[in-house]
Amino acid sequence: MIKATQQLFQLLFDNGLQLITRVRTNMKNKLLPLIDKVYLRKRAIIETVNDQLKNISQIEHSRHRCLPNFLFNLIAQI
Repeated sequence: MIKATQQLFQLLFDNGLQLITRVRTNMKNKLLPLIDKVYLRKRAIIETVNDQLKNISQIEHSRHRCLPNFLFNLIAQI
């Protein structure tokens, strides 16, 4: 039986998208191309900077259902 994540990976790959994730201990060991390793490092840096900016600005991440609610929450946080 194929797991849901493997199905998602295959669906994205069939549509021309490549899902790049780091190799975890419970995953099959496969070699990552060098460019994918670079992308993973840059992603970690970007996520760290975004997290720091959210903490400094005290902006919480919330999922809004419409644009006016998002803008209202953003203005209220600023």
